[in-house]
Amino acid sequence: MGLNKDIKQKKFKSEFEKTVVNLIYTRNWLDEQQQKIWKPYGLTTAQYNVLRILRGQHPEVCTVNLIIERMLDRMSNVSRIVDKLVSKGYVSRIPNKKDRRADDVLITKEGLNILDELDSSLQKLFDQINSFSDEECCQVNSFMDRFRGTTPD
Repeated sequence: MGLNKDIKQKKFKSEFEKTVVNLIYTRNWLDEQQQKIWKPYGLTTAQYNVLRILRGQHPEVCTVNLIIERMLDRMSNVSRIVDKLVSKGYVSRIPNKKDRRADDVLITKEGLNILDELDSSLQKLFDQINSFSDEECCQVNSFMDRFRGTTPD
């Protein structure tokens, strides 16, 4: 089904408006698909994002500020998210040696194991929905970068 049928809208003011609505709709659809994967692990999108950031830094520790800079959703309360992940045993807080008021964050073995399991499930989802060539993906990435007014990598 196309966007018009999916949201039961016959016309848009312009193709650009349709593109904006399509991006929002598709982002929400993809988020729903991913949440089905994370739900059995008790994870949210933001928590998953923090775990991926920490895995990328592993085995080095990560500051909360670095996590904030790298978050996909910058509106997230990273300290609260880290606390939730600590309570689940997926990350640990370590006192910062240079600043006693700050903590560093490190992903635990349990957190790494959970990500390994999630990687497999996410890959299955990606395999199901990917009908694009690498060249087409590069084009879409370029379009999205331009959409945000940034220069492609």
